[in-house]
Amino acid sequence: MKRAIELLVIISLILGVSLLLTFASELLVPSKDIRLLALFYLFTAFNPRIEYYTVSSPEVVTAIVWDYRGLDTLFETSVFYLALIAGLALARKLYTETYSGEVVSGGLSTIVKTVTRITAPMIIVVGASIGLHGHLTPGGGFQGGATIAVAPMIFIVVYSTMFLLSKGVSSSRMLLLRSIGLLGIGFTGIAGFLIGLAVNKYAYVFQNLPKPGAEIGLPAYIGNVLISGTLWFFNFFEMLAVAAGFTIAFTVLLLARREG
Repeated sequence: MKRAIELLVIISLILGVSLLLTFASELLVPSKDIRLLALFYLFTAFNPRIEYYTVSSPEVVTAIVWDYRGLDTLFETSVFYLALIAGLALARKLYTETYSGEVVSGGLSTIVKTVTRITAPMIIVVGASIGLHGHLTPGGGFQGGATIAVAPMIFIVVYSTMFLLSKGVSSSRMLLLRSIGLLGIGFTGIAGFLIGLAVNKYAYVFQNLPKPGAEIGLPAYIGNVLISGTLWFFNFFEMLAVAAGFTIAFTVLLLARREG
């Protein structure tokens, strides 16, 4: 009876908040005027007519994240990376003792395991598509990496906590993969600057396509394929870093829960 009352209260709260937000959205009509900064982003994101200002990416969000405010994104990724290192340092003893004395076994039924073997590669493919097409369609490296990280999480739940470890998907290897991703982001950020140094021309750090006074930049196209300069590479390395980072977090947290 007590649980039924609690459930009824929760449902009532959810419905109440939903109704409140619905009525509020009708009262708070957004302004039809677009601010000049937003207009600039929308106008320049993909506009071949303004060569030195465009990002050559039809996906404006990715253009903002990795070009207009690229340094902020780099710092956010670095903070996530350092947080993972700190978490691994705290859980290192637990990880070593659990893995060395554990016999990998158990998990759910054979039917569930078979379905997992089929769906997990699909999840990885969808995540890679979200990440690698983030400069063209909604998505990006973080979203793609988070989607890919669902696959190892499913394997942990369906098979066992130690399944990934027995297959070589250890925290040290995932940390290496995340480090490669972060280094790739850093190198991509200074690629234009390094090219400028090599040819003795001026270029910015975190420069994408050529800009006024700095005509060095990565190409918008490779052949007939639109890569939007640095955006494709940023999304690719971010996807690696996020997928590996979440896999580390899942593994360490579940091992800690198993010990507890």
